[in-house]
Amino acid sequence: MRPPPSVKRASTAMLKRILREPLVHFLALALLIFAAHGLLRTGADAPEKIVVSASKIEQMATVFTKTWQRSPTADELKGMIDDYVKEEILVRQALELGLDRDDTVVRRRLRQKMEFLNAADAVPVTVTDPELEAYLEANPATFASDAKLAFEQVFLNPARHGDTIAEDAAALLAELRSNDMADPASLGDVSLLPAAVLLTSKAAIDQTFGGDLADGLEKAPLGQWTGPIASSFGLHLVRVSEHAPGRVPQLKDVRDEVAREWENAKRAQLEQQRFGELLARYQVSVEAATAAGDN
Repeated sequence: MRPPPSVKRASTAMLKRILREPLVHFLALALLIFAAHGLLRTGADAPEKIVVSASKIEQMATVFTKTWQRSPTADELKGMIDDYVKEEILVRQALELGLDRDDTVVRRRLRQKMEFLNAADAVPVTVTDPELEAYLEANPATFASDAKLAFEQVFLNPARHGDTIAEDAAALLAELRSNDMADPASLGDVSLLPAAVLLTSKAAIDQTFGGDLADGLEKAPLGQWTGPIASSFGLHLVRVSEHAPGRVPQLKDVRDEVAREWENAKRAQLEQQRFGELLARYQVSVEAATAAGDN
């Protein structure tokens, strides 16, 4: 039995009024959001995969064997696998939370790894002797042998002479120059420093005496008492008996050393070139630093 037309018209009018209600619209939107969230949640709840590959297990076992000089037991191997899975989970969680950002230690470690990879990729080009000759000529100080000096010295201790040390040094120098029979070892102040030094490199003299003594000796005339020259201990009157200047060796004598330095320089050049290519991909802006106390 069909309803009368009047009842049908009343039902239609009521339905239209209900559809025009804001609350109905809100409930419909909420249902759509809930349904969409349910669909997304279904995909998000899918577990992430952690694959412990056979090669990874073999690597763990190899490290264990090298450390303990025996193969791991089944329980030990399982413990290593469990620890690896735990580490992987925690690392992924840390990355998801952004804990790697703004961490100085992590940033430094990542930088070191990238520099290591760049260095490993920078395969040195085979070098020729003419290239090594040119590198040796362009960097003589790197390969030159140190100058060597032999000398005698008379020491004056500042603690004993005080303000008169310069005058005492001048008087003692005059005595040494005028008396060829004077014994330098019996003059000056007692110290643990050697009175005579055989042919020795400037670097070794610096280690023993410090200060500017080695440079002063290199400028001193041969066979003549001169000074005073300051060291870390005090003043010295010196007589240089032998001076062997430093020299740049021939390539045949230092080829391996020159090749090693050339290779290091070439690797650094390639790394800098690779970094320049990376830098070109970025736009770097440096903001002005705010002075302390400024608001």
